[in-house]
Amino acid sequence: MRIDLAYDGTEFRGWATQPGLRTVQGEIEAALGTVLRLPEPPRLTVAGRTDAGVHARGQVAHVDVDTHPGVLERRLRRILPQDIRILRVTQAPEHFDARFAAVERRYVYRMTDHPAGPDPMQRRMVAAVPRPLDVDLMNEAAQHLLGEHDFASFCKQREGATTIRNLLTLRTVRGGETIATTVRADAFCHSMVRSLMGCLVAVGERRYEPRFAAEILAAETRDPRVKVMPAHGLVLEEVVYPADDQLAARVEESRRRRDE
Repeated sequence: MRIDLAYDGTEFRGWATQPGLRTVQGEIEAALGTVLRLPEPPRLTVAGRTDAGVHARGQVAHVDVDTHPGVLERRLRRILPQDIRILRVTQAPEHFDARFAAVERRYVYRMTDHPAGPDPMQRRMVAAVPRPLDVDLMNEAAQHLLGEHDFASFCKQREGATTIRNLLTLRTVRGGETIATTVRADAFCHSMVRSLMGCLVAVGERRYEPRFAAEILAAETRDPRVKVMPAHGLVLEEVVYPADDQLAARVEESRRRRDE
């Protein structure tokens, strides 16, 4: 079953199950076990393992269970807490894998440089920046980061995991009090988006020239000058998949690249 969902990440310690902690995966797997009356909850596979405090509007997961999707959708909506929204449950096509079949993830990071801080109605999803930001300088810096690179400078290393990614879009726009950066890539490594934002904000605050982004990227190691921005400004907006007849090839390609 493919599950499309959204959640407010404020009260969660991230997506992934952690003993004794409230997580999105833990809540949904427990609900699946209850509604399907299973002795052990089934395991979910997800497109993007979001960190503590990160939100999602377009998250995708899959689970291998034998039931009617419409029935499962209604039952999950009935018992899950209000900060998790089940958008739809559908029968997944053959070879579908929420993680390895994805060709693109799109995040948006929202912040404000208004001296009064974020609108109280939006404070859970908009990060405050203390200094005025120059959006043009941020976009100039972003040009140095686009394309396929080793983003080790922007990732928390995980043993055996690659940090090579293809960054498709890194674009910042100002709309009223809110400044929003759209980030698209084939995949992201741990803390990559929030570290990219820390680099852009440092340039936008005029602490460094736009070439600073190229310097950080080329170093391929974490730099204390690049702050990891707060989690609550980040939202997973969309996960993109290929046509059904291309799913198997995409899964094979993703697994091969991971192994390499």
